[in-house]
Order: sequence, then structure tokens, then C-alpha cells
Amino acid sequence: MKKIQISPSILAADFAHLAEEIKSIEEAGADYIHFDVMDNHFVPNLTFGFKFIKDLQRVTNLKTDIHLMIENPADSLERFLEMKPDLITFHYETVSRPEELIDTIKKAGFGAGISIKPSTGASLLEPLLSKLDSVLIMLVEPGFSGQKMIKEALFKIQELKILIDIKKLNVSIQVDGGIKKDNFEPILESGADNFVLGSGIFAEDDYASVIQKIKSYKY
Repeated sequence: MKKIQISPSILAADFAHLAEEIKSIEEAGADYIHFDVMDNHFVPNLTFGFKFIKDLQRVTNLKTDIHLMIENPADSLERFLEMKPDLITFHYETVSRPEELIDTIKKAGFGAGISIKPSTGASLLEPLLSKLDSVLIMLVEPGFSGQKMIKEALFKIQELKILIDIKKLNVSIQVDGGIKKDNFEPILESGADNFVLGSGIFAEDDYASVIQKIKSYKY
């Protein structure tokens, strides 16, 4: 079993105290800081861009995890790669030739991930798995924090885990959407190893208790 990684989504943090929030999740044991970049086209929300991410990178030692929830990710990919992200993920649904973007990311020396919405089948990613570092399975419809997890998505995690194991690949399964301290167990047991939590962390009083509960879970 892979080591569990936690990637808090800064979208759910208190924007009036972002530096303090980032310091708190770093001290609590987070591994990444997750940036949901939305363009109000692919998803019905508009979030932050280049300067926002670059400024926050300066106040933390956490790894940078950028999730591009945008149409035409190729148009702005180079600018996001300039930020030297540890992992950059784009949506399968937004490109016709995903292997080209994966190759661009890998050649730049960074981790490449693909995300799929709840309606997209995991089996579609099988031809790409050998090129990827991560697959992000959305457990809610992307766009807004605080939604309830779609339980049927657990089967997609299990299917993906089987495909990865059969091919003996080192591909992380990242999950995002509706994850809380009281519902993560079946998600982890299905095969996920990288957890993106928004309100599941930032709505709690004790960030460390949530992070350590997930990281220390045994099954």
C-alpha cells in the first residue's frame, strides 16, 4: 500500500488569512497545497490565476499541486509549468490528444496527472496510464467546494486500481470532492492514496486531527 498523501484545497481556506492558513496545514502534516484553477467555462466558477499561485508558493515548503479545471489547457500550460509544480493535472474531457500534454509536462520535468469527472469512465484512461504519475477521480461535479460525495465513484477508484496493479505501474490515485474525516475509510480502502480535502479540513477546528486520522488509518 502506498503512503497516504494529503493535499488541502486552498479554495476552501479563509482568503483573508491565507498565509496563516497555509502555515497551519503545513504544520498539521499536509504534503501538498492544491490549487483548483477554474475558468468559468469548463466549470461554473472562476478562481485564481498565475500570480495568486506564485505568491503563495513563496510562503510555504509544501509541494505544489495544480488542478487545471479549464477549457483548452494547452493554451496556458507553459505559464503554469514556469511555476515548477510538483504535479499538474488537466481534465481528460478538455483535450482530444491528452498524450501530447502529458509529454509536454513530463519533458519539463514535472509530475503529470489527468482528472476525470463523475460521468467519465476510468477505463478510458487505460492507454495513458503508463505515461501518467497520477489520476484524479472527481467524487463530485467539479466547480464548488462543500458538495456531497457521489458514492458510486468508489467503483471507479476500484476499477482504476485494478488496471494499475495489472500493469504494475507506479500511478497515484488522487481523489477530490466531499471527503470528510467521517467518510474517507471506504475511499482509502477502494485504492485511493492522495486525498484532496477542502471544507473537510478548513471547516474543522483542528486541521492536524483530520490529516493524521487519514494518514494513520489501518485496514
